[in-house]
Amino acid sequence: MNRKLYVARSSDVASRRLGDEMLIMSGRDSTLFTLNEVAAIIWEAADGVIPLEDIVVERICSQFDVEPSAAMSDAEELADELSRHGILLLSEEPISQSSLPQQERQ
Repeated sequence: MNRKLYVARSSDVASRRLGDEMLIMSGRDSTLFTLNEVAAIIWEAADGVIPLEDIVVERICSQFDVEPSAAMSDAEELADELSRHGILLLSEEPISQSSLPQQERQ
């Protein structure tokens, strides 16, 4: 991977863990998302400071029998999809709370 991708949870959502899944409701349009176990791991680790690649290697590949390149490809696709819905914020630089738009600060 040539670039680092950082992910942060949007503050414009409500979330709740149910077993291995994560339920997330968008504050934008009240859409409900259900994340599977792997996506929930990414969601919970998305602090804006840890690169997505580190989350995948340290938290996904260490728990599941998956090749890092395949897991990273799937994680990037998931992050892109969730960012389109305003669930995750993406950046090529670490995302600090002070760099978030006012409506995204927690």
